[in-house]
Amino acid sequence: MPYRAPVQEFQFLFDQVVGLDQVRATDRFADATPDLTEAILTEAGRMCEQVLSPLQRSGDLTPARLENGVVRCSPGFDGGYKAIAEGGWMSIAADPAYGGMGLPMAITSAVNEMMSSSCLAIQLNPLMTQGQIEALENHASDEIKALYLPKLISGEWYGTMNLTEPHAGSDVGALRTKAEPNGDGTYAITGQKIYISWADNDFTDNVCHLVLARLPDGKPGTKGISLFMVPKRLPDENGNAGVANTLKVVSLEHKMGLHASPTAVMQYDGATGWLVGEPHKGMAAMFTMMNNARLGVGVQGVGVAEGAMQHAVAYALDRKQGATPIEGGTGAIVDHADVRRMLATMKADVFASRAIALSCAVAIDMAHATDDPEWEARAAFLTPIAKAFGTDVGVAVAQTGMQVHGGMGFVEETGAAQFARDVRVTTIYEGTNGIQAMDLVARKMMDGGEAAYRLLDEMEASAEEARGSNPVMAEAVWQACESLRETTEWLVSQSDLNERFAGAVPFLHAFARVLGGHYHLQAAQADKGGPREKLARFYIKRLLPEHAGLLIHARSGASELYDLSADELAA
Repeated sequence: MPYRAPVQEFQFLFDQVVGLDQVRATDRFADATPDLTEAILTEAGRMCEQVLSPLQRSGDLTPARLENGVVRCSPGFDGGYKAIAEGGWMSIAADPAYGGMGLPMAITSAVNEMMSSSCLAIQLNPLMTQGQIEALENHASDEIKALYLPKLISGEWYGTMNLTEPHAGSDVGALRTKAEPNGDGTYAITGQKIYISWADNDFTDNVCHLVLARLPDGKPGTKGISLFMVPKRLPDENGNAGVANTLKVVSLEHKMGLHASPTAVMQYDGATGWLVGEPHKGMAAMFTMMNNARLGVGVQGVGVAEGAMQHAVAYALDRKQGATPIEGGTGAIVDHADVRRMLATMKADVFASRAIALSCAVAIDMAHATDDPEWEARAAFLTPIAKAFGTDVGVAVAQTGMQVHGGMGFVEETGAAQFARDVRVTTIYEGTNGIQAMDLVARKMMDGGEAAYRLLDEMEASAEEARGSNPVMAEAVWQACESLRETTEWLVSQSDLNERFAGAVPFLHAFARVLGGHYHLQAAQADKGGPREKLARFYIKRLLPEHAGLLIHARSGASELYDLSADELAA
């Protein structure tokens, strides 16, 4: 079915739920007026509907391939990339000094979501470039900025991120890639990287690889890692792509999904690179890109959920099966209670995960605009929640979409299964969702839980305000916040981090569930008697209560996890 960009939903969330008005009130983002926001969303939505959406199915059926060392992309992807680049969608949040729009990350996130809904395989490309742009803006020398940023922002070149090695997955500090000084300010990069998204293509002049490597005097572990810009082709004296660098695509991964996105094993054989940031400080620079990508990946999950939901709703409205159980029904399976349950759950979770992601983006924007440490803490706290919950919702909604299709969901021709195959990896990359949860209960609570408590205070105050018009829903949200506060206090009190880690994933999901109730309640307040109030009632009555069981799990500690020995687990 054709994809429909949910432009009005974004506008509602910006205006009534996540507070984009406070971003617009800052000097930095004063140009992000409602009219400009609407124009950007409308135009980007049109591109997604008309140009990118047709590539979704064709890219899956005709994957990217490696021929004699050259990556051949799926048919039509050159035109899709051109539309993204020429529309300026690579660079919505990038610095205007180098050709970017300088607009809020919240608007970038909305556009990225629409691209993800229409064709996730191609949206991976601008997501990597956006992260690289931010890393270079914050850490690169003026010379590197002047050379690379204009070309990345225009889409003439694009960027990748090279962290993982065959023996070193999440343990980045175990990497073996070496960087030897050449004596002229450049470095010879030697090593192998795996799982490199959009490592190459056949439609741009250059590919800019950010590569983690260790200098000869680099200490073991992450503290001895540096970051390097290693382009596919070396820039000539005019800054154009020149001779080929000594790097190559060894192979393309045979993946469960995202077949049109070339994910490669990369080999660097003394390739020429330039240091980005300070020696041995590469992880700090790379984390700038990774944090950008973590929100972006959460948004990808929401985007695929939206696409899968639209696909399932269209099928449910059309498919005739069984007797209609309600008076005046349509005769289609949408009349059946269980199908309604599935569709309403999909819709309610898409709203909740989208609101969390956009709230995280607003916090990032406010932190950039004000340098307020409380906004910085809010953005840092929400990032792992947005990433993990957004992608878990993407997986759950895609699976439920297949269930709505019944037997036809298992048949590839309907396209329902592709959403499930494509989105599955989002729970793994940029730090698995388990790692996100561990980060939430450890590093993000090094402040003694202050960022969490400030957020809970706001949620409870909002629920108090809603008691007059929505007493039942407001009380449910307020009580959920109190339960969440108690568990947060318990986690903060645990000095043994393994006790926290044992319940980290259920705690993150509980926090997301309660945040979802908070945002649904705000939507209900702004849409009295309308569909959003009805959806909020469904979420708060049927989905919010899940937080209680999750919190019990979160407080259970680690001991029972080790009751079964490794041998007993394997028996």
